[in-house]
Amino acid sequence: MRLIETSGLTVRYGRKDALVDVDFHIDRGEIVTLVGPNGSGKSSLVRALVGAIPPFKGNVKRKNGLRIGYVPQKLHIDPTLPISVKRFLGLPKRKPSATIEAALASADVAHIGDSQMTNLSGGQFQRVLLARALLENPDLLLLDEATQGLDQPGAAAFYRKIEDVRTELGCAVLMVSHDLHVVMSASDRVVCVNGHVCCHGTPDIVASAPEYRALFGSGTGGALALYRHQHTHSHDDGCDHDHDHSQANSAEKEGADA
Repeated sequence: MRLIETSGLTVRYGRKDALVDVDFHIDRGEIVTLVGPNGSGKSSLVRALVGAIPPFKGNVKRKNGLRIGYVPQKLHIDPTLPISVKRFLGLPKRKPSATIEAALASADVAHIGDSQMTNLSGGQFQRVLLARALLENPDLLLLDEATQGLDQPGAAAFYRKIEDVRTELGCAVLMVSHDLHVVMSASDRVVCVNGHVCCHGTPDIVASAPEYRALFGSGTGGALALYRHQHTHSHDDGCDHDHDHSQANSAEKEGADA
């Protein structure tokens, strides 16, 4: 079932186009990773998909009654504010205890319900945000650079959990990033954006590549990925280009973590 589909979508701020002529879709049960550099229009596309901004041209079609669960990159909580995980998940509208406990269990953090939010590790905090997104049994789970700040094993574990959630709920997952190295092994499609859709396709997994093993460490192979795509489209030089790209961004990731 198609959850969201855009046709010829253009997003404009003032006189500047953030996105031009974007055709995009995401179906129930698939995982799509949206990649692109800072300022490429990823956030604009996401905002248009969920209806936060109107298209300047083109259209966006959404499934009637579409439920979206959102996991942000980060969320600031006043460190002086005493609030437990369960109470946090009950805001702003109280939820039944059984619903909260089920969401925590789905996020693999059932044991921290009585913990203070300010005492959580980075990985635990992101799992709680995931649990919050799962409370409404979403059709589409949207993750906006949700592993920023996590170490490599923590990010890999989080990706594997997302695969499990997709299987358990049958929902679609849209992951957003600016770095190709976060393309996860479970992604069905990768969409590369830089003001327009540069390319899209399926990622190839390279679990045996030594540079990737060194990057992620042993036992975290679920997130090892190679970005590969084939496409034909016009660039600013007016020519059509056929591409088959494979990019291993281990050096970039190591530099980011330094």
